[in-house]
Order: sequence, then structure tokens, then C-alpha cells
Amino acid sequence: MKLFKAIKIGFFGLSVLVFAACANDDSTTSDKAVIVKAKSENPFPFYKNIEIKPGYHFEIVSWGRGVDSIGGYLLLMSDSVKNNYKSISIERKGIITDAWNMDLDNDGNPELYIQYVVRKNVNDINVYEFNSNSFDKISFPGISSSLKKGFQGNDKFFVKNGDLFRSVPIVLTDSGKNSTLIKTIEYKLNGNSFSTKEVKPE
Repeated sequence: MKLFKAIKIGFFGLSVLVFAACANDDSTTSDKAVIVKAKSENPFPFYKNIEIKPGYHFEIVSWGRGVDSIGGYLLLMSDSVKNNYKSISIERKGIITDAWNMDLDNDGNPELYIQYVVRKNVNDINVYEFNSNSFDKISFPGISSSLKKGFQGNDKFFVKNGDLFRSVPIVLTDSGKNSTLIKTIEYKLNGNSFSTKEVKPE
């Protein structure tokens, strides 16, 4: 009987030792475990999804490695209702900062406006109209020669009441003193041709 008790006590003690060793092993493993998270580098400096209506989307994707201002971008059209998908690839010299859609000429065809910085703090726009199942580029006018004198950048595009405008700061020098005058340009689109006019302050 005493021998049986001794064997039971021995087995119990051995079980405790094995359990303690396993527990100690697990904690040691967890302490030493190194969690490695894969870093996913975003290859697209700019991406925007524009929904015209349910199932009908335009996506603008910019890409390019190395110099930020050199690369390309894609315009993607997805019409899942009609199972229709189109795309166009364009080279770029500038950094895309924004994109939006309008129908400035009210012809029922959406226009994509891609705004980008061409140098330092000077902005410009590329315009593509999606018409007859293809992307057609519309030439966008630059700053007129009369405004270029005194123009040093920091211009801004903005949309107001469905119309497109651009604020252009002009630096004036008088008697050695500089002052800044803000000119506002309004853009009109007719027959895939832009016209501009200066908006007089109210």
C-alpha cells in the first residue's frame, strides 16, 4: 500500500514538472516571437474614384517612380450596367493634386478635369471629355500674356455654382513697394473650345 502511494505521488510530481516546463516553454517562445508585418508600398501617388451614377465610374490613377513630377496617369471608365470598360494612358510632367468631373458645355458628356502642379506653385489642368465611347482631349488655355507679367504662382482653381474659375495673384511694384492683386478668371466651354474672361470684383 505504501509503495502504491509512493508511485502515485511520484507520477503526480512528474506531471507537475512536465506541465511547468511546458508553460515555461510557451512563455519563452511568445517572448522571443517576432511579428513581421509586410509593408505595402503604394505605387500610385494619386487615385480618385468619381461616380457619375450607380455602376458608372471614372477612376484617375497616377503612377511613376523616381522624380515625382515625371510619370503617367490612367483614365479608367467602368460601366458595369452595360459591361463596358474603357481606358486611356497619358504621360505627365507634373504632380496631380486633384480631379473632378463637370459638364461645363451641358452637352450630356462628362468632362474629367485633372489638376496638377507643373512647377513649384503653378497649377494647370488637363481636360478629357468622354464622348462616343472614347476619351477626347480638350485644349485648356494657359494664363494670358497680360496676366503673366507679375504672376509668380499660387494660383487656385475652384468651382462655384457649376462654373469653373481660377484666382491668379499678380504682384505689382510701385515706388519699390510690392502689393498683390488677385485676378479672377472664368472659363466657358462651347463646342469643345474654352474661352476666358476676367471677372470684375463686385
